[in-house]
Amino acid sequence: MSATKLFTPVKIGNITLANRAVMSPMTRSRAVDANTPNTLMAEYYGQRASAGLIITEGASPSPNGIGYPRIPGLYNAEQVAGWKLTTDAVHAKGGKIYIQFMHTGRVTQAANLPAGAETVGPTDVVCPGEMYTDSKGMQPHSQPRAMTQADIDHAVAEYATAAKLAVEAGFDGVELHAANGYLIEQFLNANVNTRTDSYGGSIAARNRFALEVARATVAAIGAERVGIRLSPYGVFNSTGPFDELEPQYLALVKELSAMKLAYLHVLDHSAMGAPPVPEAFKLALRKAFDGPFILAGGFDATTGEAALNDGRADMIGYARAFLANPDLVARMQKGAALNAPDMSTFYTPGPKGYTDYPTL
Repeated sequence: MSATKLFTPVKIGNITLANRAVMSPMTRSRAVDANTPNTLMAEYYGQRASAGLIITEGASPSPNGIGYPRIPGLYNAEQVAGWKLTTDAVHAKGGKIYIQFMHTGRVTQAANLPAGAETVGPTDVVCPGEMYTDSKGMQPHSQPRAMTQADIDHAVAEYATAAKLAVEAGFDGVELHAANGYLIEQFLNANVNTRTDSYGGSIAARNRFALEVARATVAAIGAERVGIRLSPYGVFNSTGPFDELEPQYLALVKELSAMKLAYLHVLDHSAMGAPPVPEAFKLALRKAFDGPFILAGGFDATTGEAALNDGRADMIGYARAFLANPDLVARMQKGAALNAPDMSTFYTPGPKGYTDYPTL
């Protein structure tokens, strides 16, 4: 294996990572009992602790953000205790782990929500498409309620509170999920956000919610423990490109850079059929962010190494390769064959297709 830079240390915030291979966040739907992480999840993440950085699956900072069945939350003491099993397992093996905060916003089915929670979003337009529920099978997305200023303030505060709980649970930091059409991107994306108040209708207004969440999270736990993930040109959940996309995201990233965040994580979905993020735009985002830069989307060891050597990124995100190969770093170092992921078990309960992938 010719890769060398991929396996060298790199610093984010105040921590040093053993290598530059990042385990990307992937929904796995294994949480149990009121969206609480468990010993099975701790085993899964502990198996993958040789990643330079693990970013967990999306965990909701709010009962309103639990859009899918069996996704974990981080908004109560039981969930803190559940996540501590995972952070302890990863740290025991010398790994580093951030939790990703994913508030699903309008990408929700009410049957999946905890009691008392509701579907909210920037507008009251239903997200097209369907979502799986354990109780009723596939169902259309639920009708959202357009968020008022009070709702927005409440959601921002929930992110800050969840960040403090993440530190209590032992996480090295948090990643704000501002990609894939979930709540933060619902505000960023002009195809979804049709508001005409101070949260929509212009570049600055569409960026406002993302920046308020980032500032509140930074104030809660420090910029050195906060990263953010973006997917410009992504099409998940009825987002997609729009006029002013590039100037808007450049303006956003310049403001995030000024906050001195731990990293910027940019996802290119073209390997899964979305429009590619133009290379020139990726480079412009990298230049606009004065800090560690993660690129994700369709990389293998060779293409990841090339991106590092060309200065296009400081770290490379790997998703399904880590899902199916707990020892991915060792396999890439040796040039060994990789296990193929079993898509039929991506979101099913239990250990099958989760903790039973073989190692070398």
